[in-house]
Amino acid sequence: MTLPDAYHDDDDVSRPSPGSAPEPQVSKRSRGVALALCTVGGFVGLHRFYVDKPKTAIAMLCTLGGLGVWWFYDLVLLLAGEFRDSNELPVRNWGVEETPWSSRELPGRAEQRINEMEEQCDALRQQFNDLAERVDFAERMLAQQRDAPPRLPRGS
Repeated sequence: MTLPDAYHDDDDVSRPSPGSAPEPQVSKRSRGVALALCTVGGFVGLHRFYVDKPKTAIAMLCTLGGLGVWWFYDLVLLLAGEFRDSNELPVRNWGVEETPWSSRELPGRAEQRINEMEEQCDALRQQFNDLAERVDFAERMLAQQRDAPPRLPRGS
């Protein structure tokens, strides 16, 4: 019996079976997005804001990425897949995880709200067009008054 075996019960269900490897947990954040943000705005900590590390992001902002050293270190960590998010999970997935807003079907309430907003925008557009027609009519009437020959008052 080895030392680590002495600390585990034989009926422990949380241990993986000997033939299967434990599935590593990784961050839901995209490594590609974090890498792009680090490349473009790493000196001001954009990638750290993205992985929900605002305190260190503000520190990077104030020090301009540790005068480039801290920025370069984070860039290397991102390239190697060892950069970690606020939950200390490695940011390794290149793709962006699909959200409810990016899926084809929106939840019922959100879809209803979007339809209401579209109707309101259409109503505002119609009101704007009506107002534009009235302004155009008023301009034409004023132009006719200006171009008409002056009339002399009757009775003089």
